[in-house]
Amino acid sequence: MIDSKPEELNTQERSAAQTTCCALLVEDSHHDEWLFRRAMEAVGRHVRLSSARDGDEAIAYLAGVGVYGNRAVHPLPSIVLLDIKLPRQSGFDVLHWVRASGGDLRQLPVVMMSTSARDRDVRQAYELGANAYVVKPDTYHELETCVDQIFGFWCDVNRSTGPRCS
Repeated sequence: MIDSKPEELNTQERSAAQTTCCALLVEDSHHDEWLFRRAMEAVGRHVRLSSARDGDEAIAYLAGVGVYGNRAVHPLPSIVLLDIKLPRQSGFDVLHWVRASGGDLRQLPVVMMSTSARDRDVRQAYELGANAYVVKPDTYHELETCVDQIFGFWCDVNRSTGPRCS
């Protein structure tokens, strides 16, 4: 049901949703990660953001092996933001692994984030099971909007059976 006073959004619910959302950003560029974190802060998103620099590290994190075995320190994310062009294994390889792994990971939302707008890449991402495909914005202001919309949907609006962290 829609609240009769839309200007008085339930900030407690929004805050709770924001603080219980964990995300894994798989991005090999330190600069792009820094911009992403800065945009999150600028739009007031309080998401617990972990990062991985390559496909192997992303898989190790998601599998909870090695240094990522302690889920209190390295929680299973509520959403994965996955670049395509990564060292070792590509984002497509990671996405294939996630969807083939079984269990909770198969339903984990994965948003591909790439500079590529090629139809071939978009098609391949969806064929492998991506939940969304976002072309990385050209400007910082557009990145802020993009970050706010991604987390607004996947952490505030969307309801899943997947993991939520605090």
